[in-house]
Order: sequence, then structure tokens, then C-alpha cells
Amino acid sequence: MRMSELRQNLATKEWVIVASERAKRPHEFVVTERKTCGEGPVWDASCPFCPGNEEADLEVLRTPNSGQWQVRIVGNRYPALTAGGDLERQYAGLIRRISGFGYHEIIVEAPEHNTCAALQHPTDVARVFRTFIERAWMVQRDPRIEYILFFKNHGPQAGASLIHPHAQMMALPMVPMDVRVRADGARNHFDEVGTCVFCEILQQELEAQTRIIAETDHFVAFAPYASVSPFHIWVMPRTHLASFFHIPADEVEDLGRIMHTVLRKLYVGLRNPDYNYVIRTAPVRDLGAPYLHWYITVVPRVSLAAGFELGSGIFINASLPEECAEFLRQVDVSQNGFFA
Repeated sequence: MRMSELRQNLATKEWVIVASERAKRPHEFVVTERKTCGEGPVWDASCPFCPGNEEADLEVLRTPNSGQWQVRIVGNRYPALTAGGDLERQYAGLIRRISGFGYHEIIVEAPEHNTCAALQHPTDVARVFRTFIERAWMVQRDPRIEYILFFKNHGPQAGASLIHPHAQMMALPMVPMDVRVRADGARNHFDEVGTCVFCEILQQELEAQTRIIAETDHFVAFAPYASVSPFHIWVMPRTHLASFFHIPADEVEDLGRIMHTVLRKLYVGLRNPDYNYVIRTAPVRDLGAPYLHWYITVVPRVSLAAGFELGSGIFINASLPEECAEFLRQVDVSQNGFFA
């Protein structure tokens, strides 16, 4: 019997238990009884994101500016944070609070109600990322904003309450502790050895090749050595760049291509699993930090955290990252995307 092993993420210093002796084969994570994205109606009269149902008072931005829109950004009808009012802080003994200031917006990714990134064209995916960047540069001008997060929830297990394809942006008046800890770790590594830890990880993954999933001219998708869950994926730029918001225009198109490939491999290979993706980028005041390197984390929701994970902060991954990567490499993305 092969023993389990503990693996450490070089960048975050987090430990993961790779449970080799009870690891599932990749095909065991395939979703059953799941509808394809294209099965429902193209337009839904009850959907606030469908054309004709637009809530004009909430609109922030649309692309293109005239004619039929392809991407829209709207304020969240029930925001966790609001841009109105002053930013107030209170620090008195136990009390540590900031008023609920910030931006919470929805990026409607397409006019079609029944599509998803895996069924769209790569240029459509790239258009969404360009819209992210355009809005980020607008929001970061607000001196009260310290961190801007773009993320996507696909499917109910990932937190999506509406079917219409959409992502979200939250701009915060502080840097989240998780982001700060990761940044501090990267800075410590840079101070000790003079190199970006993420560049080191990418170089070693390219040399090993065993966890590579897809490559383009400007990006690499791979299963991290210390993946916290099955089919955990990082999509990382080859060129060192701290901020997602600074991507050259031609590389945005390439980002659309590789993200389309990754999401389509998950869609076809695992039959449209629920997933989250998060863009991990530098805080607003550290956009040029030499020790930070932006990337996208994609996490299919094919496993659950339990008491051990909550109590220790150490995840148990019941899969081998190398096998997950091999499985996804073999997925034929030319399939039509409709399951038998």
C-alpha cells in the first residue's frame, strides 16, 4: 500500500495531505445527472440579466457602448458593500470596525441566458477579462480602495444563485488577511533569495511537465504540486507581472484562449462541474511589487471540506495532482459539449 504524503506549497507555505492510499481515480469525480449549459432557454422573462429585463438604474458599464451589448456591469441589487457614504474606522480596545464601504458589482458575461464560458468562443471569454480590467482601472482611482477582487461562481455548489452567466467584483477598503499573508510570504522569499517565488514555481512545473494541463504563448495552466483539492488549477502568466490590471492587450486575447480551454476541459471531462475561479492580483498600492505575480485559481467543487480541514487549516486531497493533470490533458475539447 502506498503511503499518503504531506506536500507544501512553496508560495503559501500551506501543507496538504495527498491521501494516496485512498485516492480516487480522476474519472470518479465526473459529475452525474448534470444538465449542459445549452439545454435551457436562450432568454428567460424572469431573469434580470437577460436583454429587455435590464435594470437601468444599476448599470455601470456596457460593452459595446451602443447596439446590442455583449458584457454589462451592474451594481448588485443586494450588495455586501456599498459605495455610498463615508469610510469610517473605529479602533477602541476590542472594537475593530470599518463602515461597510466598497463596491460590489455583477459582470453579466453574455446576453444569452443558457451559455457558459466553456460553450462560448475564446474571444467572448477575452471580452469579459477586458471588461474586468476596464472597470478595475476606474475603481482603483478611488483612494479609499485597497484591494479589488474578481471572481466567478459557476453552479449552486459554488455559490451561484442565478443561471445566467455572470462573475462578480468586490472592491474593499482593506487588504484581506489571506492576501496579506500570501504577499508577505512572497516578499520574504524575494528578500531571502532575490527571485519571485511564483516564477520559480512556474519554471519548475514547466521542467517537470507532469502537472501541466495546457499552454499558450503567454500562459500556462497546471495542477499545483500541493493542490488542495481534486482538479485544482492555476493559470499563470509566463511573464512576471504583479497586477492583472496591467496585462498587455494582446495577452488578454491569449488569456481568453487558455481559460476557454481549461474551463472546456473541465466541462467536457467532468461533465460541467460547479466551480469557482478567483483572480489573485496585487493590492492597489502594490501594483508594481517585484515579488508578486498575478494568477487565476480555478477550483472545481467536487469535494467538501470537513472538520479536520476546518480545525487544522490543512486540506486532504483525495486525488493525485499528476493524475488529474494527465486526465485533463487527454480531454478532447473539440466535442460539442452536449452529453449523451
